Amino acid sequence: MAAMGTLSYNGRKMFLVFMCVLSAVNCDDKVPLVVWASDGYALSPVNAPSSGHTVSVDELGSYLSRALSTSPHNLLLFLQDKLSVEDFTMYGGVFGNKQDSVFRNLEGALRSSSSSLWLPSVSSTAAASVSTLLQNQIETAPLYMNPDTLAQLRLNASVAALLVFRLPYSGGADVMMSAKEILSGNDEVIGQVIGIMKTQSVPYTAVFTALQPSRVVDEESLAVRSVGSRSLLQSRRGEPSAAYPPVEFKEKGSSCILLWAEKLVVSQYRSEKWERDDLASKTFGEGVMPNLNGSSCNETHSRLVLNYEDVLGFPTFRLIFIMNQRHYKVSARRWFTMERVQLEYDGKKASFNGSRHIYAPGEYSYHCASVSSSNSPQLFPHSAKDNANEWQISFHDLQIQGFNVTGKDFSYASDCAAFFTPGIWMGLVTSLLMMLVLTYGLHMIMQLRTMDRFDDPKGPAISVPQTD
Repeated sequence: MAAMGTLSYNGRKMFLVFMCVLSAVNCDDKVPLVVWASDGYALSPVNAPSSGHTVSVDELGSYLSRALSTSPHNLLLFLQDKLSVEDFTMYGGVFGNKQDSVFRNLEGALRSSSSSLWLPSVSSTAAASVSTLLQNQIETAPLYMNPDTLAQLRLNASVAALLVFRLPYSGGADVMMSAKEILSGNDEVIGQVIGIMKTQSVPYTAVFTALQPSRVVDEESLAVRSVGSRSLLQSRRGEPSAAYPPVEFKEKGSSCILLWAEKLVVSQYRSEKWERDDLASKTFGEGVMPNLNGSSCNETHSRLVLNYEDVLGFPTFRLIFIMNQRHYKVSARRWFTMERVQLEYDGKKASFNGSRHIYAPGEYSYHCASVSSSNSPQLFPHSAKDNANEWQISFHDLQIQGFNVTGKDFSYASDCAAFFTPGIWMGLVTSLLMMLVLTYGLHMIMQLRTMDRFDDPKGPAISVPQTD
């Protein structure tokens, strides 16, 4: 341990990587990290990483170095044993004002702070080295403390200090404590520490993270309702279903149609080539307000109209989804179908029929990784009289719900993937071949017979008469 204390920062980082390899630990586990400054102080502006990017050790060091360059150098590190983003979404208000949130003190400190840094995905290797990174930032050894010890300590605002508070994620001897109760207790510790710092009028910069993820699983998301088709991709209540919210159409103040897709590509054949335009950026995203004029919905019919400008050179362009809901006596339930996907441009129409492939139970949403009118088409020209043959439409990761919408979240999704996927077929064929080989081998073994006549070695020898 003494040798570890003398290692340089680079040496410690290499040691952590080496230990991850030796112990076969998954070093790609991700934990959240949040930094904020006390009231009246601000962190230096830092460009947050792109969505889904996992912050490495070097990147975390760079973020902390820039953020802490102008903030107080009395550092508070709240290091929890385990923590995941799911803890905030399940038990907290995601930094908002929620009455039953277990992170009331943490969220209150973030709201009162003029600036904060939120990193939702930090590698556990980087989080484990955060104490070393902060130590190198202010060149001061860490002090491991608890609120009672801090209350007896008199801090000096002009002298840098690194105070580390370890927060457990297990109940210890009290194994009956739930994760929610433990998180609430840890939040009370954070509140006590912040209260002591305010009492002593000492400005501070606080960091809250963990050593490894807690891997909290939402029990509601594991509940599967049997409806005769596979149910996937339902959104957790209170969490966004994607990087940007779905398009939502409301009728009389109530949501009745939801649409989300990664790509909405329309293509027209011109001058012996296909010209394409992806409408996703004009439909989804922060600050994007699609024009839904012409949309309507009721118990049996839904019509979602997306109005665009300047698409493939057309000043006005409309993408229309027409859905119907009917009750089928055979299944004794309601099903909704995508009757048509229609393009309107320059006074012309191009309609595609999707009722044969795009359908789902009435209370469910429909999801498909790819919906296209070309390769393995689910959409076919509705009529030979319109211009559908010169158009192609393709939707990637499409999810749509036209009936029985409650709130801003999709219901359970009926996925378009067939039950017998290529992997399943490969497994079935391989198993069949192995069974045939085994059956043939058993048949050959059963055909073996023992000899019913044997030579007697003790009998008279055969004599061959000799003649002169």
